[in-house]
Amino acid sequence: MRSTEEVVESLRQALVGAGVVLPSLCVDPVTGASDEPFALVDLGRCNVRVAERLASVVRGERPAVGTHAVDARDGRVGEVRGHVGGRVQLRPVAGGREWDCPPESLAAARPEEVLKARLRGTNRASARP
Repeated sequence: MRSTEEVVESLRQALVGAGVVLPSLCVDPVTGASDEPFALVDLGRCNVRVAERLASVVRGERPAVGTHAVDARDGRVGEVRGHVGGRVQLRPVAGGREWDCPPESLAAARPEEVLKARLRGTNRASARP
């Protein structure tokens, strides 16, 4: 059997791989120091966005809420906001109106694609009178 610390580290890596970071994930110090045969894992506290992403990952939604995706139909980059009626709801990274996309038309957005989309939005906003 693996140690509690190994299990916590394994969970941490699995969550990071799914795009979820629980900053205070650790072995519960009280049960870890007791004679209890199985220490508790303290999942800690997180903000609403992290909790929403974790719930999306646990539900098996792909892509997970809070991640970025590219709509292959027109190349738009958006943040995944939800999954409704078999469609994925996306919001432009630079702000704006949400749109729906079939999941089969989505690809994970690379960091440079997200950055370019943000920059385009910033440039558009600064060009307005």
